[in-house]
Amino acid sequence: MELSNKKILVTGAGGFIGSHLCEYLHNKCVHLRALLHYNSRLEPGLLKALPQNVTRRIEVIFGDLKDSNTIRNCIKDIDIIFHLGALVSIPYSYLHPRDVIETNTLGTLNILEAAKERDIEKTIIISTSEVYGSALYTPIDEKHPLQAQSPYSASKIAAEKIAESFFRSYGLGISIVRLFNCFGPRQSGRAIIPTVISQALISNKIKVGSLSPRRDFTYVKDSVRGVVEVSKSDSARGEIINIGSGFSISVSQIIDKVSHILGKELTVISEEKRKRPKNSEVKELLADYSKAKGLIGWRPKITFDSGLRKTISWMRKYPNFYSPKKYNF
Repeated sequence: MELSNKKILVTGAGGFIGSHLCEYLHNKCVHLRALLHYNSRLEPGLLKALPQNVTRRIEVIFGDLKDSNTIRNCIKDIDIIFHLGALVSIPYSYLHPRDVIETNTLGTLNILEAAKERDIEKTIIISTSEVYGSALYTPIDEKHPLQAQSPYSASKIAAEKIAESFFRSYGLGISIVRLFNCFGPRQSGRAIIPTVISQALISNKIKVGSLSPRRDFTYVKDSVRGVVEVSKSDSARGEIINIGSGFSISVSQIIDKVSHILGKELTVISEEKRKRPKNSEVKELLADYSKAKGLIGWRPKITFDSGLRKTISWMRKYPNFYSPKKYNF
């Protein structure tokens, strides 16, 4: 299926991945609508970082995922929904689990109910590798048990299951994409890679949490390309699909790579306040993306080292985007 004659809604469009998805989609569909969380300044989030020739092609609507009327109005005349809207901070979910669950789970329910009412052609639910918890085996395929090791991961597991029920009960055109850790330009300073880089650009001292956890990092443009390919594939209907690089790296190794690229020795300080609760830390995530390769012909094109250099280059160009002396959770 091609997108050229489709009207598309992206929720969470002002976020890191959402803004990259809008940038990718803006000239591939007949109309692109972006749902952003309302704020009194009408700030469009990271959409403001896109070129004007991109943003002027995007219809922006402000609202709240928890408001079902907003969602119904948003999806009038829409053919495809990319649902990325969520509260994504794991540390925040420890402090405010109700807010995270209501936004991520009930917000997804609102999307699904409206999609059912409007008979939306395809709804792509963006989930996360955090639903797997600490790996019981690697690489992790889509059959790996789900383990809620944080309120955030629990909210995404619940959202997935509700989406699955709408496919099985109502035949809604749903696909679930489990993104492994994305990174790249414009990512929030709460994420580990921009946390390390932003500090390293101004200091020789790096403050982080645990050094041993390993993650599967995928450059954001590869992740977005995978999400779009899922939407175009009839074979992906009703499927859960991993999008990840198949390569994992520890926090300590990331710091070593940043040190090498910048050509400076870094002193690492592991702070307790940055660590996850003991039984909540996910020790390793490593994707098996063979299903994506077989169903939609996707594989990552940008290596971790190449993506890291691209990210450092962008962050050097936009130093005011980050506050490296402040701990972002």
